[in-house]
Amino acid sequence: EMCGNGLRCVSLYYVKTRKTKSKIKVETKAGILEAIVERDKVKVKMTEPKELKMNIHLNIGGEKYTVHHINTGVPHTILFVNDLKNTDVRKLGKIIRFHPRFLPQGTNVDFVKVKDKGNIFLRTYERGVEDETLACGTGAVATAIIATAKLPNCQMAKYKVNVYTESGEILKVHFERNKEGFSNVWLAGEAKIVYKGVYDYGES
Repeated sequence: EMCGNGLRCVSLYYVKTRKTKSKIKVETKAGILEAIVERDKVKVKMTEPKELKMNIHLNIGGEKYTVHHINTGVPHTILFVNDLKNTDVRKLGKIIRFHPRFLPQGTNVDFVKVKDKGNIFLRTYERGVEDETLACGTGAVATAIIATAKLPNCQMAKYKVNVYTESGEILKVHFERNKEGFSNVWLAGEAKIVYKGVYDYGES
């Protein structure tokens, strides 16, 4: 449906190559989304989070897991772990991704270690790729929101969460919380043009 980091990259490329204004809108299957490019920093306004479901209990191979689910443009299921480094993201991620509880569309799976309320570490198994990826924008948004939803008696209206990814990049997630839920969600981080190529459209 859409890709948060992909959206940031497309926005940077368009603004850099077309030399257009820094604020643009991009149409995705999840809706028309706004992007702001400031040099190599790109932030995009994400879709309104939906389908929030906390404390879903899964039985996998005789073990019980408690996960949480949210759609941030695409579906994500979040599992909090104590040892993120040694978690078998590929094996467990694949099982949850295809779990009957999330069919027919399936789900991305995010494994999260919380440092504190403003900093979390993330590894993601992405559907479609069917493996772990180095960073996931919609996953960063999903985990930031779920981690906040788990905070006891938190009265803050605005949040800023740093999400540390496997690539080493830090994605910043900004959003607001009210009685109705979460809104005004932004994903920010760096994007770079790393190479260019030419495609020959001539007849073979």
